[in-house]
Amino acid sequence: MTSRKYISKIISLVLLTALAAGAVPIATAQQPERDRRVVVQPGQATTGTPAPVQSPSPTPSPVPAAALAPGSTPTPPRTARTRTIEELRARIAEVLQEPELAPAMVGIKVTSLETGKVLFEENASKMMRPASNMKLYTVAAALDRLSPDYRFVTSVYAAARPNANGVLHGDLTVYGRGDPSIAARFNSGDYFKGINDLASQIAATGLKRVEGDLVGDETYFTGPRYGAGWNWEDLQWWYGAEVSALTVNDNALDLSVKPGSAVGAPAVISTGPPDPLLVIVNRVVTGPRGSKRELALHRGLGTDSLEIQGSIPIDDRGYTAGIGISHPGLLFVYLLRSALAQRGVVFTGKSRTVPAPASANGAAIPKPNGSIEIASMKSPPFGLIAAHTLKPSQNLYTELILRTLGRVVPPSPGSPDVIRTSEEAGIEIVKTFLREAGVNNIGLALNDGSGLSRNDMITAEASVQLLTYMSRHRYAGVFREALPIAGVDGTLRNRMKGTAAENNVRAKTGSLSSAASLAGYVTTAGGENLVFSIMVNNYPVDTDVRSLCIDPITVLLASFGGRF
Repeated sequence: MTSRKYISKIISLVLLTALAAGAVPIATAQQPERDRRVVVQPGQATTGTPAPVQSPSPTPSPVPAAALAPGSTPTPPRTARTRTIEELRARIAEVLQEPELAPAMVGIKVTSLETGKVLFEENASKMMRPASNMKLYTVAAALDRLSPDYRFVTSVYAAARPNANGVLHGDLTVYGRGDPSIAARFNSGDYFKGINDLASQIAATGLKRVEGDLVGDETYFTGPRYGAGWNWEDLQWWYGAEVSALTVNDNALDLSVKPGSAVGAPAVISTGPPDPLLVIVNRVVTGPRGSKRELALHRGLGTDSLEIQGSIPIDDRGYTAGIGISHPGLLFVYLLRSALAQRGVVFTGKSRTVPAPASANGAAIPKPNGSIEIASMKSPPFGLIAAHTLKPSQNLYTELILRTLGRVVPPSPGSPDVIRTSEEAGIEIVKTFLREAGVNNIGLALNDGSGLSRNDMITAEASVQLLTYMSRHRYAGVFREALPIAGVDGTLRNRMKGTAAENNVRAKTGSLSSAASLAGYVTTAGGENLVFSIMVNNYPVDTDVRSLCIDPITVLLASFGGRF
């Protein structure tokens, strides 16, 4: 950026710090499954998850498998051209006989999109944890019910328009409706552009002075800020970020820890973007050259206090990871107030939020009472948001989409007249869609939208039925284009390179501790279009089932030279 823009950002951050007393720079994260000490070999640049809010860098499925370091490339799967169905089935069965898979449960189904015939099937009706394969269900339902042209709207309300002198008497309220696109991911890596665009629209009304508060209204959604069945260990990390109708930069921060200037000096800790609401306790010291990196991080639930301790060698290139923030709506308000101040808009009141009702009994509020809309901002079309959700496997976006379904789409006729949270209502919409799509969803356990819940249970058969339906859907092209492409982008960018699957397979990944999955489409070497689902559960923690099982089977499908 130019020096002028850089200076503007610095001024903005200084103002933010003044608005939120007690803010300090930030810390780091580590292996994202639970808060425990981590040892990292010298010379490694990063060990955490990839940055959650930068664009266009994709992030992995909810919790990267412990056996494979995030960002690394799995061992290239075995490739061999098969020409008969019998030979192909034998090769798949051979992969499934790997000794490391003996304790695991594997569910597979592969069918032809052209004939409907089953090529291979094993445990296809067994209930298994899908991990991020659950996103297929949520996004497919949203494409069907909302359409690719749907746009999220963020509105700015006031009791009246600014007077001739640009003065507004009363509060200025920003009413969020779950727009995920006010984020660096949608703005070429710029943390501030989404907020700045909204501030420019507000300033364009002629507003100069607000005799009242700046209010962030999060009441569009009802229910808890986290998905049902999420583990508490996940909630401090970017992939377990709080869900809010006012969302900014994925409700997460990019953390950086670098060595100090001398051995024994404090480490240098920073965040992107800086968060003036977060209090940092920095207990990281700079260690001798060649020593081990050892870092531990803790942020209590619902708190804006982060503690990081340990050591980092003086010759270390630095450590980065992503951490979720608490009270994202309030950070949204502070960022917006700073952006408005740069445009000459002054507030006499404070910055505050109206939180979402925590229970289903709390009704969502359509808009602030007695107010008019003086400005608004629309998201990109949902078709683009769907791609930014599925390709990097973004949990927060999927949860926002699910709650939007529950808020926007009316319940099906004959549905029980019960009060539901936005999440519960969204799940009912997804279930209704699945029934209409002909998916055998009897017994399926849908608890959240993203698959971070360990209580989600689906089958390989159901996923194949869903994918088959979406291949013939009126928005089939949009759905297909939103999926990661093997060896090219998203969570498949480093997988199956140099094989028949590269730039061929379009599929959704899934990865939790002891649960991995891949489901999507592949064209065989013989020109036949297949749909497949591979799910592996309950394997030893040090087993890389993606390289051992999932990718080799997928490459075998892509390499199949026959027809059936």
